[in-house]
Amino acid sequence: MDKVIVAMSGGVDSSVAAAYLKDKGFEVIGLTFIMFSEGGNLSNKDKNALSDAKKVAEQLEIKHYEKNITREFHNTIIKDFIRQYKRARTPNPCVICNRKIKFSFLLDEAKRLNADYVATGHYALIEHNSKINNRDLLKKAKDLDKDQTYMLYRLSQKQLGKSLFPMGQFSKKQIRKMAKYYDLVIHDKPDSQDICFIEDNDYIKFLEEQSKNIKKTGPILDLSGNKLGEHNGLYNYTIGQRKGLGISKSYPLYVVRLDYDKNAVIVGMNKDVFKNSFFIKKPNWIYYKNLIKPLVVSCKIRYNSPAKLAAIYPEKNNLFKVVFKEKERAVTPGQSAVFYKDNYVLGGGIIK
Repeated sequence: MDKVIVAMSGGVDSSVAAAYLKDKGFEVIGLTFIMFSEGGNLSNKDKNALSDAKKVAEQLEIKHYEKNITREFHNTIIKDFIRQYKRARTPNPCVICNRKIKFSFLLDEAKRLNADYVATGHYALIEHNSKINNRDLLKKAKDLDKDQTYMLYRLSQKQLGKSLFPMGQFSKKQIRKMAKYYDLVIHDKPDSQDICFIEDNDYIKFLEEQSKNIKKTGPILDLSGNKLGEHNGLYNYTIGQRKGLGISKSYPLYVVRLDYDKNAVIVGMNKDVFKNSFFIKKPNWIYYKNLIKPLVVSCKIRYNSPAKLAAIYPEKNNLFKVVFKEKERAVTPGQSAVFYKDNYVLGGGIIK
């Protein structure tokens, strides 16, 4: 009997994943990460997650334990989140967390407990030991509206090879039915979609509370360098933003760029927000060991944006140039560009 450690957040998807894998004959061990609690006192978020996960584990009659990784999560994810905003970038913490925290610790625990696999409730599919390039490949979930491969593109071959995503073959509607079928106490629990460490998705408030020196005012400039007004901190602005600039013109103005060196918000017309090319750094390839030739792909530059036709060109210093067939709006440094071919994730990188 194969042994699998299931990351149980107390939500519907991970709970059904645990139930389903037990149903399929796996020896299932539930693991809940404590990520927001210091000094032995559980935060409300950790307390609720742990309580629901334990209830499900008791129902399923599986072993369950918890692991406190608050310090590692704070040092690796939260500090980087703040640092990126300070440098006028817009980070995606879930992308980094999956590789450096969640799956890293899951594999450590799998090794410690001699487990064959780790599993989560992610909406994605894995093709193990594929005949294509003899690699473990990441594929889009059956439910494309819930697909989470964008968030998983940085996983290594080692991490993919040991992972199971059983929920990737089902729709959300099916998973809700499965939760009722297994009579799980959390079957009607609502989904959580916000950044996990930011309450009410108010990242402005979070940044101001966590970094007292982030409020650094500076100029708002047009594309010719003319000063049009003052901003109250680069972290308050996003590329493509129109409202809240505090500037009146005879035509609408949009944020075109955040200039960290000048501590300036650069604004222009809507057409100026569109770009047809950009560079990525820190690439991670899944479909290939490395990309050495130009390639035509489908490219997503945001989790919720549709993939658009583009070409990738290898450059020096492990950089890659991405050129869209048609201009794309609000290409944002710090976010990820993820590349697809049919339903396969080829890889991706951080927008430079």
